[in-house]
Amino acid sequence: MKRVAFPIPVCLALASMLGASAASAQDAAARYWSDRWRGWHFYEDPMPEERERPPLPDKEVPAAPPALPAKAPELVEFERLQKTLEDTRNIAIMRPTEANVRRYMELESQVVARASYFADVAQRVAWATPALDPTLQGRPVNAKALEVFEQTELVDRSHSIAELGKDHVLFFFYRSDCPYCHAFAPTLAAFQARHGIQVVAISVDGGPMPGFPNARADNGIATTLKVTQVPAVFLAQPFTGKITPIGFGVLSESQLLERIAVVSGPQGPQAEAMLPGTTQRLALPQEAP
Repeated sequence: MKRVAFPIPVCLALASMLGASAASAQDAAARYWSDRWRGWHFYEDPMPEERERPPLPDKEVPAAPPALPAKAPELVEFERLQKTLEDTRNIAIMRPTEANVRRYMELESQVVARASYFADVAQRVAWATPALDPTLQGRPVNAKALEVFEQTELVDRSHSIAELGKDHVLFFFYRSDCPYCHAFAPTLAAFQARHGIQVVAISVDGGPMPGFPNARADNGIATTLKVTQVPAVFLAQPFTGKITPIGFGVLSESQLLERIAVVSGPQGPQAEAMLPGTTQRLALPQEAP
């Protein structure tokens, strides 16, 4: 038999392959004897493939809250002073020793001094700025200025009532046995003569009233207006039938001026009362015989 001679590299390769096969066989035998508890028909489950997880939805990152503006140093100092004063007072209340009370009183004195200084500065600013001076807004406080103010107001209101008297009258409800009505009648008579608005005297009981010779007997208007107390004064516009109460009891001339000016103004109350059987014009009571 003829021998075949292989080159050296091929021999080395074959030896390596044989060695690997032998090692593989030994490993298989070792696994068999060590894993015989698995049985003849054992087979390995395939490793589960890792599934790709769906991408998580992007979570909305909450927006950072806007930065708060830094407090002014004066506000920080004020809050600190306020807190210190409150704590010092509470300590003095709960433990009123001389030291605690003295500490609180000293701190309170400092706060009062600051407030007094603020009041002085505010007063100087008001003096230099008329729009901020409360003594120049509305009714003056100076006695001489107040006298001028009231005189000017009296003239203006008198002119307004004179214009109002062109289509308005004052209803004066009275009783002939009422002493307050007799005391009030001269004021109304002078008011009529001074300011030019007609006063229509209406007798609830049918009796006369000095100063008003043309007084009229009640024809039911007192019941319509629910006049339960006399003397009573109403502002009436006969053409439209609007009637507004002015007041009850004895009133002074200045009170009459003020109340008539208020109720006849653009924002004044308009309590309308139409007499029975009237549409536009107000039926005045007939003059008493």
